[in-house]
Amino acid sequence: VQLQAFGGGLVQPGWSLRLSCAASGSILSISAMGWYRQASGEQRELVASITSGGNTNYADSVKGRFTISRNNAKKTVYLQMNSLNPEDTAVYYCNANIMPTYGTGYYENWGKGTLVTVSS
Repeated sequence: VQLQAFGGGLVQPGWSLRLSCAASGSILSISAMGWYRQASGEQRELVASITSGGNTNYADSVKGRFTISRNNAKKTVYLQMNSLNPEDTAVYYCNANIMPTYGTGYYENWGKGTLVTVSS
């Protein structure tokens, strides 16, 4: 099972960016999916999460600016980030609770991070 994230980059303040993360491998089911971020010298923090049914949760710092969504058929989670500011600069990691076809429970999986830099 693998999570692969795409979409990071360098943008100016006020710009938008869309991250995506696709799960692949022997997957039977995916429950919650989410995005975390870790700024330099800081602890990793939850940015947003979404259940298999579409219920969402956001960090206060991104409410109204970021939108998380998912495509269950494509096993992909997205993070639309608008009105980016320098405080959003961090490595963004996707996360998913996945039941493999060979397993009997859900296991937490992490993707490799993708760097988002917001700077003028």
